[in-house]
Amino acid sequence: MNLEKVVFGLFVVLAATLNFGFFIGEIDNPTHHHIYELFAAIVVNLIATILKFGDRTQIGAVHLSTSLVADLQLVAAACVWAIAVHVSAGGMTAEVTTSVVSLSGGALFANVVSVILLIAETVMLCAAKWRHHELQHRLPRAAPYARTADRSGRHLCRVDARVDADSRP
Repeated sequence: MNLEKVVFGLFVVLAATLNFGFFIGEIDNPTHHHIYELFAAIVVNLIATILKFGDRTQIGAVHLSTSLVADLQLVAAACVWAIAVHVSAGGMTAEVTTSVVSLSGGALFANVVSVILLIAETVMLCAAKWRHHELQHRLPRAAPYARTADRSGRHLCRVDARVDADSRP
């Protein structure tokens, strides 16, 4: 298990779940959306963005762009909240709350796209490792299941070998 990938996945999923926790509730009711939840979502999204800077692949660029979109949306939501509470005379009205929650919803959508990319990248990596392993070691005909393993012998994914049993020479 790669600790770097675990931490990366943790912050991507945590950013989405914290944002979802802030977003859920009646859109115009300020008591359903806590400022500390928005703050936690901003902090975790910023950490996730920093973790995404190291990847130089195309999917890494899309990961980074979705994270930057979420950061911009959440910071804008925090600015709207701060202006409403500390500058405006009206305070946190239903209209202001709706704007803040709508901005958070945009960030939530970007976070969901990032989670989908993370899952797709994991599936593609597992499939690529399985294909590489199959090319190096032909699966025996009698084995009902085959497991791909990396060099250290750890199993990466389980594959039903019976599906392709007829197509082998």
